[in-house]
Amino acid sequence: MQPIIDTHQHLWDLDKFHLPWLADAPALAQSYRTSNYLAATAGLGVVKAVYMEVDVAAEQQRAEADALIELCAQTDTPTVAAVISGRPASPDFAAYIRHYAAYPAIVGVRQVLHVPDAPRSLCLTPQYVQNVRLLGELGLSFDICLRPGELSDAVKLAAQCPDTRFVIDHCGNGDPYVIGGGEALPADNPFAHSRAQWMADMAALADLPNTVCKISGIIARTRPGWTAANLAPAVNHCLDSFGFDRVVFGGDWPVCNLGAGSSYAAWVAALKTIVAKRSSRDQAALFHDNAVAFYGLD
Repeated sequence: MQPIIDTHQHLWDLDKFHLPWLADAPALAQSYRTSNYLAATAGLGVVKAVYMEVDVAAEQQRAEADALIELCAQTDTPTVAAVISGRPASPDFAAYIRHYAAYPAIVGVRQVLHVPDAPRSLCLTPQYVQNVRLLGELGLSFDICLRPGELSDAVKLAAQCPDTRFVIDHCGNGDPYVIGGGEALPADNPFAHSRAQWMADMAALADLPNTVCKISGIIARTRPGWTAANLAPAVNHCLDSFGFDRVVFGGDWPVCNLGAGSSYAAWVAALKTIVAKRSSRDQAALFHDNAVAFYGLD
């Protein structure tokens, strides 16, 4: 069985942390702990996981990071590294991240940029750019997770921070049905984008040497009756644009469960179907080997 390193593992304990965005996602409004993750991934070959921050309340960011350092030190969990929450536009960010960069378990930072209180081009303000450059100086990556119609902002940011590695979350948040040639989302939908624009912007990101694409997330947008064929155009464009040396697998559990009849196992099965004709070397790079290299995992 192909071993898997999951580079996008979510966990949250609602007895300890407040996730404001769950008010709009009632299907996920419960705790998801390591034991639940182990059950969801049982038999799939997941050997290690990189925790991805879960957009906790701002005042709990340090508590989340501290808890992750403790979690990654344990021997009874697949979680071996973590991408923590951060706000690069904040004047306090530099001191915050210099503190956490000293811990080997902390490998990167993310700020979710597709939420209502994150205006377009926030990531291109001078303070933001300066602090994302600092991440590169500290050996940390930055995960880009924004509205798909704003991917050009990611292109501009990555170009201005050539020494920082950018990880493009969730295939750029593209809608697999739009990318597959289906009807476009309504213009008033925050995630609206065109197939041509998404494809061009993802190709532009791939042209930059400091970018990596995370093959994740798109199963959360599946509709009843979906198959791997519905996801293949988006996945294949990412794979072909970035190449198999610059892609990593992400489970996005438990958010992956939001799709119609979807689950972690369904996502793994669909992705394996999509890449079945690719070489065994390329499949190993996607599911395991690149994560080892990118995050310095033993």
